[in-house]
Amino acid sequence: MDLDAYTAAHRADWDRLTELGARRRLSGAQSDELIERYQAGATQLSAIKSTAGSTLEGDRLSVGLSRARLRFTGVSANVLAQIPRFFVAQLPAALYRLRWLTLAVAVVTFVVAGLYAVWAYNDPRVLANLGTDAQLAQLANEDFVGYYSENPAASFTGLVWTNNAWIAAQCIAFGIVGVYVPFIILQNAMGLGTTAAVMFAYDKGDVFFLYIAPHGLLELTAIFVAAAAGLLIFWAWIAPGARTRGQALAEDGRALFTVAIGLVFVLLVSGIIEGFVTSQPWPWAIKIGIGAVALGAFLTYMIVLGGRATRAGETGDLSEFEAGSTRIYGA
Repeated sequence: MDLDAYTAAHRADWDRLTELGARRRLSGAQSDELIERYQAGATQLSAIKSTAGSTLEGDRLSVGLSRARLRFTGVSANVLAQIPRFFVAQLPAALYRLRWLTLAVAVVTFVVAGLYAVWAYNDPRVLANLGTDAQLAQLANEDFVGYYSENPAASFTGLVWTNNAWIAAQCIAFGIVGVYVPFIILQNAMGLGTTAAVMFAYDKGDVFFLYIAPHGLLELTAIFVAAAAGLLIFWAWIAPGARTRGQALAEDGRALFTVAIGLVFVLLVSGIIEGFVTSQPWPWAIKIGIGAVALGAFLTYMIVLGGRATRAGETGDLSEFEAGSTRIYGA
C-alpha cells in the first residue's frame, strides 16, 4: 500500500468524520452519515494497520473514530454498574499478569535483607554505625514493640495505610524511570535486614518476627506487587515488541493503574491488621493466623480469580471500564 496516496484519497472522508464527531448536535441525516463514515473509517484503519503498522495517519484516524463512537454510543449512564466487573475481572486479571514478577521481587528482597542481616549481625562495626549500644538496646527492648501501640489504633492504621499506599503509588508512577523501583526494593531490604540484625543481636529475634508477621505478610506482598507493576511499565518502554513505545506505555499503563487502585484497598486491610491486631495481647497463633488468612485470600484472588479472568479474555485495561457496556463489537 502507498500510504501517502491512500491518505490523500480518503483525507476528505476522514476530515468529515472528525467534523461530525465534534459537533454538539446532529440531525437525523447527519447521524446516519456519521455511522456510515465510522464503519468505513474502521475498515480503512484496519487496512492501514495490517499493511503499515502504527502510523501517524492511522493514529489520527483512530482518534476520530473514538470520538465518533462516543457520539452514537455514549458513555454508560451507570458507572456504578461497572464496579463489580472491575473487582471480579479487571483487577484480578491485572494482578495475575504480575504473579511471576512479584515472586521475583519478593525473592530478591528477602535475599538482600538476609545478606544485610547476616553482615550486620556478624560485624560489630556495622552495628556501631547504626547507633550506640544504649540506642540499639532501646530499640530492641522497647521502641520496636512500642511503635505499634504508641498511637491510637485508628490513627495508626490511617498513618501506615497512607504511607504504604503512597510508596506503592510511587513504585507504579515512577517505574518508567527504571531506577526508582530497584531503589525502593533495596531500601526496604536494607531496612528489614538491619532491623533484624539489631533485634537478633539483643536476643529479640523472636519478637522481630512475631511483630512483623501479622501485618507484614500482606503488606510486603502488596509492595512487591507495586514494584512488579513499576518494573513492567519500564519494560514496556524498553522492549515494546511489535507495538510502538507510546502504545505499549499507554496499554500497560492503563492496565497497571488498575493495580494501583486495587492496592489501596489491599493496604487498607494490612493497615487495619497492623493497627488493630499486631499490638494486641492475643496468642501469636491467632495474630499470625489472621495475617496468613489475609495473605491467602489475596493470593487466591490474584492467582485463581485472576487466572480465570485472563483465560476469559480480560486484560485489566481501564479503558474498557470507562466504555463499559457501550463497547462496539466487530467495529
